Amino acid sequence: MLNEIKIAIVDDHAMFRKGLCMLVNLFPNHTVLFDAENGKDFIKQLNENDLPHIVLLDINMPEMDGYETANWVKQNYPEIKILALSTMDSEAAIIKMIKCGAKGYVLKDANPEELKLAFSELLAKGFFYNELVSRKILNSVNALVDEHHEVNKLLNLSERELEFLKLSCSEKSYAQIAKEMFVSERTVDGYRDALFKKLNITTRVGLVMYAIKNGIVQL
Repeated sequence: MLNEIKIAIVDDHAMFRKGLCMLVNLFPNHTVLFDAENGKDFIKQLNENDLPHIVLLDINMPEMDGYETANWVKQNYPEIKILALSTMDSEAAIIKMIKCGAKGYVLKDANPEELKLAFSELLAKGFFYNELVSRKILNSVNALVDEHHEVNKLLNLSERELEFLKLSCSEKSYAQIAKEMFVSERTVDGYRDALFKKLNITTRVGLVMYAIKNGIVQL
């Protein structure tokens, strides 16, 4: 076991993040190297000469979310273990986060002992999944052969389609979404039509309901 376990915490809720830093620093031989409000902030603060052993990573964040951040870590620093920390317990969110590189998944209402155990298991075994997450993973194994299952639908969405889906849940018009995504309105129409087809949805309200149901956005 390492003499010092170095942790980075990435979460967009400042009060929760700071409280989590205090908690983790109370664990014996655990040190929070830094905390960040999103993936871009995490990358900016990362020091390749003093890397964290584990990054505790929220999923739903502005600018650069947990999926994109996990993918970046997997490609650039695969030695860093990714532990997802989220309120989302949907099978689709869990499986997508694992596909992006997470080796563990803990819900935000978990007790401190489970979080401490997750750190230990990640470093000792290379992964940590509690009973709830393990059950959802097993359920999803069978679901993956069904192209109409929600897990498969979400996994088949591109990053740009996911970005458009999140923006569609705002009050922005399609023209405003196009401007924010730095694409033409015709391209945005293409994202919308592709999502309608992939998700078997015909309205923007349907897109919003899908995003809420699968934990892509939160109310």
